[in-house]
Amino acid sequence: MPRIVYRHDQPSRFIASAIGEPGQREFFLQVKSDDGINTIGIEKGQVIALTKRFEELIREIRRGKLASPEEISVKPFTDNKPLELPIEADFLVGIISITWESDRIYVNLQAASQDDEIYLDDIDEGPDLVVVKLKIEQVKGFCERAKEIVSAGRPTCAFCALPIDPMGHLCPRANGYRR
Repeated sequence: MPRIVYRHDQPSRFIASAIGEPGQREFFLQVKSDDGINTIGIEKGQVIALTKRFEELIREIRRGKLASPEEISVKPFTDNKPLELPIEADFLVGIISITWESDRIYVNLQAASQDDEIYLDDIDEGPDLVVVKLKIEQVKGFCERAKEIVSAGRPTCAFCALPIDPMGHLCPRANGYRR
């Protein structure tokens, strides 16, 4: 099956969001540019990891003076609007790669596949791919929103750090008693 590569060189939107009740939420990334819109399914853990890696990258860029102080200190561009409809995932993210090139942060979002091989974006075979070219303020805004989305879930147990359902949970640190 031929591979589809979606490119977003100047996206107007790059966000993480979730729908559903805490404990039952589905997470999505949405990218929009003049070239179209992509909605991609993603796991909560991937959103957390992507946010942490973005923050590390911005610190590395600042420390290495790879961008001007004005670019690094620019305020985040935060998009608080809901996901655009219809919310249908083009694919589920498998592998994410992030690079810094020519004053932009490139994010490659590869569809999950049977083999966990990373494919280059210039070949015709392999899983679908979304390539996004972001400015630093967009990445900062993504991180702010992603942290809000992730923290809006279920609270964690102070004893075992597992999520607590509205009815409580069986805490392994309390020998299976409900908390």
